[in-house]
Amino acid sequence: MSDLSLDATQLDRYSRHVIMDEVGPEGQARLLDGSVLVVGAGGLGSPVIQYLAAAGVGRLGIVDDDVVERSNLQRQIVHADADVGRPKVESAADYVARLNPDVDVETYETRLDADSIEEIAGSYDVVCDASDNFATRYLCNDYCVLSGTPLSHGAIYRFEGQAITFENDGEGPCYRCLFPEAPEPGTVPDCATTGVLGVLPGTVGCIQATEVVKLLTGIGDTLSGRLLLYDAAGMTVETVEVHPSPDCPVCGSNRAIDSVDDVTYEARCAIGAD
Repeated sequence: MSDLSLDATQLDRYSRHVIMDEVGPEGQARLLDGSVLVVGAGGLGSPVIQYLAAAGVGRLGIVDDDVVERSNLQRQIVHADADVGRPKVESAADYVARLNPDVDVETYETRLDADSIEEIAGSYDVVCDASDNFATRYLCNDYCVLSGTPLSHGAIYRFEGQAITFENDGEGPCYRCLFPEAPEPGTVPDCATTGVLGVLPGTVGCIQATEVVKLLTGIGDTLSGRLLLYDAAGMTVETVEVHPSPDCPVCGSNRAIDSVDDVTYEARCAIGAD
């Protein structure tokens, strides 16, 4: 939307945004002109996709190489029973098409890797990491730091969730400042082994979607430099300050990572590994 104008239908659809002084027609136009790459169309990706589409983010990219399984349906709410066996990106794209015709969806039925991330992510304003594995999390972080692309991160485990935003403006921390390397393989079980409360990713994913909307519109304060920790069982929320690490291998003063080609994104995401 190069003229940043809203037609009558859009003024009606987004009226609750338009009447807000903090958003207004200009903020809504920025959403419609914005683009977000959502990495993962599962538990976290589902509410991210839903709310970004509803908010009118004009272009959504969805990356996922998985198909819908019945066990997904307890929490991955863009998919339905009739979608079992379908690629998740197709099911998610159909959901968006039914919800909001203003949104253009580009699907990537693949696992994001070092060879593909620049081609896929390079044309998006924001990357939203809704993945479920450390290799993809570190890949998204390193690419976004090196390219200066804002990144929203979320993760879940049983009853617990976390979210943080990395604006990658040269001032705040990145994911490696918080976790320099992935844990040893096998030390952190996945939800297929330990389970996950079905509503948990909805809460964390909505926080991520909120952060993305703020990044695109410029309103409010993001979770840059603050790790939000949510415990659904105890219904507690706390934030922990996160500072840039001078020893960070990707954003520190003596960085060891100049390209995603410098890292093997598997197991511990080791730098310079063969």
